[in-house]
Amino acid sequence: MGRDARLVLLAKTARTFCYGFLGVLLPVYLTDLGLDARGVGMAVTLTLLASTAMTFAIRWPAERFGPRLALVGQSALIVVSALLFLATRQPWLVVVAAMIGNLAVSTGETGPFLALEQVIVTRATGRAHLTMALAFYNLAGYAAAGLGAAAVTRAGAAPRSLFTLFLVSGLVQIAAYSLLSSERPPSMDGRSAAGMPSRPFVRRIAAIFALDSFAGGFVVQSLIAYWFHTRFDLGLAELGWIFFGVQILSGLSLILAARLAPRLGLVNTMIFSHLISNLLLIGVALAPLAWMAVAALLARHLLSQMDVPTRQTFLMLAVADHEREHAAAVTNLSRTLAQSVTPVATGWIMQGLSLTAPFFLGGGLKIVYDVLLYAAVRNVETK
Repeated sequence: MGRDARLVLLAKTARTFCYGFLGVLLPVYLTDLGLDARGVGMAVTLTLLASTAMTFAIRWPAERFGPRLALVGQSALIVVSALLFLATRQPWLVVVAAMIGNLAVSTGETGPFLALEQVIVTRATGRAHLTMALAFYNLAGYAAAGLGAAAVTRAGAAPRSLFTLFLVSGLVQIAAYSLLSSERPPSMDGRSAAGMPSRPFVRRIAAIFALDSFAGGFVVQSLIAYWFHTRFDLGLAELGWIFFGVQILSGLSLILAARLAPRLGLVNTMIFSHLISNLLLIGVALAPLAWMAVAALLARHLLSQMDVPTRQTFLMLAVADHEREHAAAVTNLSRTLAQSVTPVATGWIMQGLSLTAPFFLGGGLKIVYDVLLYAAVRNVETK
């Protein structure tokens, strides 16, 4: 990896460490401040919509001035968010802080940071090592998020100390991104000279990715944490260790993907591992006891993220270099926007229908996604 890729890893580690504990803390914190399931669902939807808007907005400065300025500005919003967390206990102001800080928290990361960082890592890495590099990029996030989830158990459930860590992470990210190279991105020159031949393919893939994220909105980490908290009466300490395990196993699945992809191929690796993980997701809802639900969740996450580095590698290699910002922004935008629709509905479903229904909806739709994606990409050649 080049220098820019290493700086990206530093920034991602600092950020996702905080996302790890905020994904566990936020739904419980909002519940303590008086929000019910519908309110928590609405809060998650609003954070995802904010992340969607940021992903759309960040593309313009990134394509014209390079990613450095855009990422520094996005990190500055994290500082603003943390200061607001520290300044108020009004529940909907806390939600506003989460929106500003891009707290579209789940077991993976979408949004403006990912849209730019995966392009930086791709350009700093040779093709032969790209899947492994992206696996380590995502692994850094999952490992840090796992430690963040465990930090909830060590912080004595003290929100102010965790919000202060979030503030520090924003400052670390500003410093790391400020050191990125300021080279003009190739997209501006390449777009006029070579056009955008992959635009129809990117739109088609973005639509399919949107289905996966729409389904994922039923089972984002914050709502799964709420489900365990409500159904099995698990507290922050137990939830912290559960999601520590989730993040660590998700990280291991990334390395497993990088090992298997050269043997099975990018497409087979990302599709079939994802399919099995979705069957296990449905198994979480069917578990009658807490330990069985936790076991099914952990087994799922040993497989669930194998599609992440393989999907990112496939997308980056399926388009020309000057199209990568466009492809990354459009697919991440579609994923975040689609995911933002479902959490508010999930809150209503949990409150009025069944706590377990979102697992069946999310898992079932994700299986449909696997079938559609396989049909769309199995014959596509990478560059």
